Amino acid sequence: MAENILDHLSANSMFDMSGVVAVVTGGGTGIGLMIASTLVSNGATVYIIGPVQTDLDKVASVYNVAAEKTGRKGRMHGIAGDSEAKRLADEVGKRTPYITVLFNNAGILTGKFKKPTTTSAQDFVKAYYDEVPEHTFADTINVNSVGPYWLTFTFLPLLEKWKENSFGNGARRFAPQIIMTSSMNGWTKDPATAGSSFPYLFSKSAIGHATSTLAHELLPLGIRVNGIAPGLFVTEMSRAGTINELGISHGVDKKDHDFAIPADQLPSSLGGPTNVGGSSRDMGSLALFLVSNFFVNGETVLIDGGTLLVHPSSY
Repeated sequence: MAENILDHLSANSMFDMSGVVAVVTGGGTGIGLMIASTLVSNGATVYIIGPVQTDLDKVASVYNVAAEKTGRKGRMHGIAGDSEAKRLADEVGKRTPYITVLFNNAGILTGKFKKPTTTSAQDFVKAYYDEVPEHTFADTINVNSVGPYWLTFTFLPLLEKWKENSFGNGARRFAPQIIMTSSMNGWTKDPATAGSSFPYLFSKSAIGHATSTLAHELLPLGIRVNGIAPGLFVTEMSRAGTINELGISHGVDKKDHDFAIPADQLPSSLGGPTNVGGSSRDMGSLALFLVSNFFVNGETVLIDGGTLLVHPSSY
């Protein structure tokens, strides 16, 4: 009947995350928290992973209290950890028999350079070579690119468990999935959009390629791999030292970045943002789409406010 079709196609039905269990690395702040809080708001159980347990417990408590007050079923739990993929998977496995989605979101930005003011080879060597410590490449690539590889495979058994008949969300189950946080900077040709960091730019290029390759490799398991490629979102990475008691960063001004965001030029009456960069609603709605949609696999979705329409890129 048409009534059943309309009910099936309602936003409340499509994006009901009841029964979904998500793991979000870097979930205590920034984009990770935008994703985690959206999933909780729509009924999911979310395990946020970060370096400091007390910080994770604090932010989880804030959102759990709010969820309880507003009658929402979703809850957030913190697990401290860094690059210990196997231990983190074991810790999550002690608390839940399955997960629906793993967000490989944690990342760092190091090795920033100051653009040379003259066009001499000597000044270019100073800016891009002398002033960029060699270890920043290894550190950034290990966290942003290599870490998600190990996490992907250590969490595969829990993702596979989601497919068992005893789990899932009634008749409307979600396909298990890994979602990588890449960046628009995986495709940019202008390092200004990458925080003037070649280590960061290279690492995000790598994770973009890994997304499609791992999606191909995991086809026999029925586990999807997709990606999110954000432009500027206000986070500790883009604006350090601005985080508040809700885990939200603030205070970015247009003068704080030297690249274009066409969406920021729209007046609020036409849907433009009231602050610089993307919002938690922008990021959260994309996360809900990827979790709920069966038909997307091996893709990275660009969410950059139009930045790569202005700056040269290969996207």
